[in-house]
Amino acid sequence: MISPKQPLPKIGMLYLDHVLRFFDKSNFKGWPDKIEQVVYHWGNDKQRFINEVKRKKIEVLIGNIPATAYETFREIARELPEVKFIPSLDTQFSNKSKENVTHFCEKYQLPIPKTRIFYQPDEALAFLRSTDYPKIVKRSYGPSNYGGYFVHKIDSVEEAERLFTERRYYPAYIQDFVPMKADIRVMLVGHQPVCAFWRRPPEGEWLTNTSQGGSMDYQDVPQGVLDLAVRVSKAANAEYWACDIAVSTEDEYSILECATAFAAFPYIRDWIGQYLMWLMAPDHFTKPYFAERNWEEIGKIDSSLLRTMRHIAFGHASYLTDTGEYAPADEHYALHRVARASGEEWPSEAWNFQGMHPTGGANPYLQRQEADKGTTEQKQVQSQQPDSGIEDCRELVEEASQILTETPVLPQPEELVAFFRGVRGIGGSLAEEIVETLGVEGTLHALNEEPQQLTGFRNLKQKKLEAILSNWSECELIC
Repeated sequence: MISPKQPLPKIGMLYLDHVLRFFDKSNFKGWPDKIEQVVYHWGNDKQRFINEVKRKKIEVLIGNIPATAYETFREIARELPEVKFIPSLDTQFSNKSKENVTHFCEKYQLPIPKTRIFYQPDEALAFLRSTDYPKIVKRSYGPSNYGGYFVHKIDSVEEAERLFTERRYYPAYIQDFVPMKADIRVMLVGHQPVCAFWRRPPEGEWLTNTSQGGSMDYQDVPQGVLDLAVRVSKAANAEYWACDIAVSTEDEYSILECATAFAAFPYIRDWIGQYLMWLMAPDHFTKPYFAERNWEEIGKIDSSLLRTMRHIAFGHASYLTDTGEYAPADEHYALHRVARASGEEWPSEAWNFQGMHPTGGANPYLQRQEADKGTTEQKQVQSQQPDSGIEDCRELVEEASQILTETPVLPQPEELVAFFRGVRGIGGSLAEEIVETLGVEGTLHALNEEPQQLTGFRNLKQKKLEAILSNWSECELIC
C-alpha cells in the first residue's frame, strides 16, 4: 500500500517596503498551492505583521531580513513560534553586521583576519594610537562593503583619527590588513557550492570590487576554498549561503564576509527555490541536482545574458561501458537537508551589543568624552607616550559636539533633492520621487544604512547607486 503524501505547508514570501526582493513566486516553479505575501511596513508595524501572518495561516516564511529590522524580527519570531523562518533568525545572525560575522567565526574557529571591536570611543582611540599599520576599517552595521565605499585602508594614526571623527562608524570595527592576491565568492545551496568566482584587484590596488575596477573569472577555484565555504555554511545551518574568502599572497584563506543576503543571478535563486521546495515537501518534489563546478562553463556566458537566464537544469551523466573506465567520478560535495535547530543560538539579550551601547544617532567620536577616570600614575604613563594629536582633536570637536547634540538639525527635503540631482544620471523627477516617497529620515536611513532600498525606484540600477554612494560619502557631514 502506498503511503499518502504529507500535506504541503502554507508558505509566504517575507518582503519589506523599499528593500530589494531576493525571491519571487516564480522561483518556486511548480508549487501547486497559493503562495502568500506578507509585507513589513517599518515603523510600528510589528503587531499588524504578526496578525497578518496568523490570519493567513502561514507556516513557513521565506526571505532575508535587512540589518535594521533584524532585532524587530527576533521579537516577531518569538511571537510566532509555530512559524518556520527560512533562513532562521540564527542563520541570518551574520546578515546584521560585520561584528556578528566576527562573533560567528570566532565561535566556530573559522579563519578571519585579526579583528578588534570597540564600543567605547576612548578604548578605540587608545588602540589606534598604539597599534601597527596598515589597518582595515569597515562600517560594521548594514551593507558596509557595498561597492567598497565603506571599507578603508588606513596607513597611520592620523588617517584613523580623521576617519573616525568624520564618519559615523560605530562600533569601531578594525582588522589587520591582509595582503591579498584576490578574494573568492562562493555561493552554496544545501551546503553544496553552486557558484564560485575570483575577484581580483586592479594592478597596484587592494579593493577587489568590480565597481572599483576589479575583474572576475570562474576558473580553477581552489578545492580548499570550497571546503572552507562548506564548513562555514554548515556552521551557520544555512539553507543557502555566500562567503567571501580572501586568498593571501601566502595562499592562506580567511573569511571576509558571509551571509544569506547576497547578489545572485536569477537562475541561482531558482535553484534555491527548487531546493527549498524539496526541503519542505520531499514527498512531492524530487531532490534537485546541481552539476559540480557548473560555474566554470556557465560563467563563460556574457553577464548580460546571465542576468536574464532562468530555470537552468542538469541531468545526471551516465555511461554504459563494460569496464567502467569512463564512468563519472564520485562527486566531491553532496546536497544536504538542512534541519531546523531548536532554541536560539544567538539570543539578542546576549548578542545585541549595539543595542546595549546606544549612541542616540550621533557620532560618538564627536560627543563629549567622560572625565578621565585613570589614576595619577596611569596619567603619568600616558603622558610619556608619543603624542598622536588625538587630545587636540578631542578639544576641537567637543565644542562642535555641544552644538550638534543640543540642536540636531536634519537637512531640508529640497537639500536632499539637490544632492540627488547633483549625481550624474539622477534627474529632477527621480530625485523628488525618492525624497517624497521615503521622507527626510527615510532617505537618510537608506543612504546611511540600507542603500539597496534605492534600487526599488524606477531606472535606479547598480551603477547609479554606486554614484550616489560615492557622492554621499564625500558630502555626508554637510548633508
